[in-house]
Amino acid sequence: MDVNKILHIATEAGRIILENGGETYRVEETIFRICTAFNVKDCDSFVTPTGIMVSITDNFGQTISLVKRVRGRTVDLEKISKVNDLSRNIKSKGLTSDEIKEALMEINNEKRYGLNTTAFFSATAAAFFTLLFGGDINDFFVSFLIGIIIKLSSSFFSKYKINEFFINTFGGAITAIIALLSIYTGIGHNLDEIIIGSIMLLVPGLAITNALRDTIAGDLLAALARALEAFLIAVGIATGTGVVMKFWFTYIGGF
Repeated sequence: MDVNKILHIATEAGRIILENGGETYRVEETIFRICTAFNVKDCDSFVTPTGIMVSITDNFGQTISLVKRVRGRTVDLEKISKVNDLSRNIKSKGLTSDEIKEALMEINNEKRYGLNTTAFFSATAAAFFTLLFGGDINDFFVSFLIGIIIKLSSSFFSKYKINEFFINTFGGAITAIIALLSIYTGIGHNLDEIIIGSIMLLVPGLAITNALRDTIAGDLLAALARALEAFLIAVGIATGTGVVMKFWFTYIGGF
């Protein structure tokens, strides 16, 4: 048994889960499950939203540690599900370390939905949120347009590793500008509903959910980090939206 190889495989599985929106306790659980499946004597891991530290001890008492930095995070629940299933089926399917490594590479390299598809359904979500909050059909189409622009701009900035705070600030600003222009030109009818429905695309729902789940699981450090991340995202959205609205009502006036 190559303990070093198992250590790298388990850590890589944890990295995929963490980078795609998984909770820290799920990462630690997956690492432990993979090591246990290969009869590793002792395995300990410490996971934060930005890094993974794993230490294992083989049957000869030799301890090996590995630290993996996680620099970017996104949301892809399909990859989390596949890595989770893979780790649970190692023993039942008799998978070897090479097979697991190959499977992890395939999962990690899987293509997501295309940008056009993602933009369309993001816009649809924003539009229907606007209806849910009390907007009319005109507001629906304004939010649909805003949703497309937010998604396309977010994808563009993410490609160049732009800071998330700036992305959300820009998204909030764009939402406010288009919403105000739509009301000013008479296309949209309800300013509040358009803005609220559209910025739902930016609201850090996953970060808030993971913060709560990590708190319940006892991972207080990770929970605080994710809660702070959600707070900063909310501040970014409020800053972008608020600055534009303040400028508009100060220099252009109300309706």
